[in-house]
Amino acid sequence: MILRKICYVIILLFIGFQAYTQKQKFTYLDVFELEYVSDPQIAPDGARIAYRRMGFDIMKDKADGNLWIINSDGSGHQKLTSHEVSEQSPRWSPSGDRIAFISTTGEGSEIFMYWLDSGKLAKISQLPFSPSALAWSPKGDQLAFSMNVEKEPPVIAKIPKKPEGAKWAEKPRITDRLYHEADGRGYIKPGFNHIFVIPAQGGAIRQVTADDYHHRGKLSWSADGNKIFFSGNRTENWEYDFRNSEIYEVEVATGRIKALTERKGPDSNPAVSPNGKYIAYLGYQDKVQTYQVEQLHIMKTDGTEGRVLSKDLDRSISGMIWDAKNTGLYISYDDKGNTKVGYISLDGKITKLADDLGGTSIGRPYAGGSFSVSKDGTIAYTQSRPDYPAELATMNSKSKRTNKITALNKALFDYRMLGNVEEVWYKSSVDQRELQGWVVYPPNYDENKKYPFLVENHGGPVLNYGDRFSAEIQLYAAAGYIVFYPNARGSTSYGEEFGNLLYNNYPGDDYHDVMDGVDYCINKGIAHEDQLYVTGGSAGGIMTAWIIGKNNRFKAAVVAKPVMNWISKTLVADNYFGYANSRYPGQPWENFEGYWKFSPLSLVGNIETPTMVMVGMEDLRTPPSEAKQLYHALKLRKIETVLVEIPAAGHGIASRPSNLITKIAHTLAWFEKYRQESQND
Repeated sequence: MILRKICYVIILLFIGFQAYTQKQKFTYLDVFELEYVSDPQIAPDGARIAYRRMGFDIMKDKADGNLWIINSDGSGHQKLTSHEVSEQSPRWSPSGDRIAFISTTGEGSEIFMYWLDSGKLAKISQLPFSPSALAWSPKGDQLAFSMNVEKEPPVIAKIPKKPEGAKWAEKPRITDRLYHEADGRGYIKPGFNHIFVIPAQGGAIRQVTADDYHHRGKLSWSADGNKIFFSGNRTENWEYDFRNSEIYEVEVATGRIKALTERKGPDSNPAVSPNGKYIAYLGYQDKVQTYQVEQLHIMKTDGTEGRVLSKDLDRSISGMIWDAKNTGLYISYDDKGNTKVGYISLDGKITKLADDLGGTSIGRPYAGGSFSVSKDGTIAYTQSRPDYPAELATMNSKSKRTNKITALNKALFDYRMLGNVEEVWYKSSVDQRELQGWVVYPPNYDENKKYPFLVENHGGPVLNYGDRFSAEIQLYAAAGYIVFYPNARGSTSYGEEFGNLLYNNYPGDDYHDVMDGVDYCINKGIAHEDQLYVTGGSAGGIMTAWIIGKNNRFKAAVVAKPVMNWISKTLVADNYFGYANSRYPGQPWENFEGYWKFSPLSLVGNIETPTMVMVGMEDLRTPPSEAKQLYHALKLRKIETVLVEIPAAGHGIASRPSNLITKIAHTLAWFEKYRQESQND
């Protein structure tokens, strides 16, 4: 009897242990447990890496990060400072003995210095506004940075002085600027960004640039430390010539500024070679079209002998760093939904070094991430795959060996089941182009069972999805949906011609690209005609609205933060000035029929699909008035619909974890309603 009881207890303990150790599905609250690597900066000698460790605060409902340091072999992983505040932008001194960084508290942002040998920390600045673009001088004796300098707003009328103690209304907000508000930022106070320098030991800051122009972006010192190179637009028509920028030099001692480039188009991100002979920079000759490849250029530091270095690479370059020998640059670029790290020599020869750069876009599987390179060619970069967000990886450019040296999410993912992500290729019915997409299967997928099929359209539209981690996609899969996300024409990472197919044709044949993907999955037995659902945000919301205006194949739809009317959107959104001629010919009043032709609202009379409409209440990019046009039209037509307005959310609804959860939960609830109705029929 005693032996039987002992056996019974052992069995119960075993069952309990199995239940405890069995992997669970990814859940909403798991979003708050996610961590990821951002902005990895390797020391000049390649021995250590400083990076920003990002996470989500469940009590404050926001993402934040502080700085950590790790040896390049993965050992010695520890927090850089003892401060529990926001820290970002770590930058090694040229000798590798110090790290300058920016720390933000409720009182503002300041520049701090950390000494590696002593572990001492000091605030070296006292700034009125937040600094950005930290850059060490070659001798390590100064830091350059960019910072806003406010200006007074225009005054139109004099108002009588209010009596003492009177409670009058606030003064009106007056602007005369073309660009005066930005999504996620709100109203932009008048002022201009200028370049400053500060001694590396701390002390008074000194403004280097002047005049009413913006001087911002990446800063790069000349080899002798006498000049700083930057990008900007210091032309008389700078406000309206908003796509144009040039590379400039400014003398640190005198503030004298000289333009080194002169062409129509954006030139940015100057980087001086270690020997001081060349400047590399990114840009293109503006042809005024929907998409243009960002090319790598090189010129002498006096602005002469400029040439395109990456003319044989039909991909946009997003980052570049000189090698220590001045013989080429390390670069990053997107190719077919995956971000690469490569090397380009000064004769234009390109070598791919590493895949899977990214993982800093947690919500949806967009590109992102960054890398840095030591003097010996060791690369530190953010690495991501569909089963984990950005971890820190290293690669020696000689051996080509890659080593992932962090596992920030191991404690979570060791006990979670994620959906398997499969790459698919199919042909366009329009022009037989090869198109790429990804299918994500629910955990414990059984090919003999029938699953609902959810199409998730990406935003942009000049962006790309890829084989990267996505909390949103994984939560859909955990709810039992097969998820399909395609890169329709207009997506980046397939070359300039493919990305520019949407010029004056958006939405257009990209609609067929999405539906061809759906039909491909149906033919493969992955999807089923009676179990189709569709959603997307921003440009994905536009596509979703266009799809349900073109066909009634979907059981339900969720249209998030859409543009419904290109005429009203263009003149109301924060980037209202940027659409004419690059998206559609002319301004709305010059091309009314063209703008209306591509407005999803023009198809609203065809919609029969039950549709949830969702938008952030503080969205300035696709304002709530756009979403309401769809909702009101559907209500007037008595189509099943509901409007979900998310408080304190801009265009990036998912920037707050709780809003990401809200978005997904409401989307799934809407789909489940019609899924259940279908099962009951």
